[in-house]
Amino acid sequence: MGRGDRPELVSPPDIYYGETEASKYTSNSRMIAIQAALTNRALELLALPADGRPRLLLDLGCGSGLSGDALTEAGHHWVGTDIASAMLDVARARGVEGDLLRGDLGHGLPFRPGTFDGAVSISAVQWLCHADTSASDPRKRLRRFFESLYACLARGARAVLQIYPDGPDQAALLVGAAMRAGFGGGLVVDYPHSTRAKKHYLVLMVGGGGGDGGYGAGDAVPDALDGGSDEEEAAV
Repeated sequence: MGRGDRPELVSPPDIYYGETEASKYTSNSRMIAIQAALTNRALELLALPADGRPRLLLDLGCGSGLSGDALTEAGHHWVGTDIASAMLDVARARGVEGDLLRGDLGHGLPFRPGTFDGAVSISAVQWLCHADTSASDPRKRLRRFFESLYACLARGARAVLQIYPDGPDQAALLVGAAMRAGFGGGLVVDYPHSTRAKKHYLVLMVGGGGGDGGYGAGDAVPDALDGGSDEEEAAV
């Protein structure tokens, strides 16, 4: 995704995703396929126990529920939160099976400690790196988000956040904020040599190490996907 394709550089999410954009986004067959593929990869990285028991997952920046559809299809229960009212209205109209909550991730998450067995986010968390007003401080917003995310996850749980960082500095900002909140883990970059299929996943683990260095003690960051030419990879 190039800088010219980045909605976070245009306007705040609750403004950008108004009624027209929310409807257009949700009815786009290519976007539906992309969301499904990214969410399924996030579930793979979440590495939930293969015991057939449904888990309670948190979908951060759930939008109109396209990612939630994949969570439901995988057999899990979920709660979705998003700042864009129009997106949540579309999700409700579609009859998604998750519970929906409007909220700003940068204000922190309003859930009890240890509530969720895992969390996913598709193409949302990078919005926190942009100041919508002169009073907004991205570093403070990231701190509130990651600290509250850490708190509401069960011990040993993971969060997998698919992001579109605008460069190495922004990726480092996100990783550093997560590690300072107590997470272990790190950044997984699928198809790192591809211009079309390259995808970033911040894989975070509760109960690992902390500090700005990255991976927590005892945590094994999952392997990234790799491939040959762009034509051999899913360009999502």
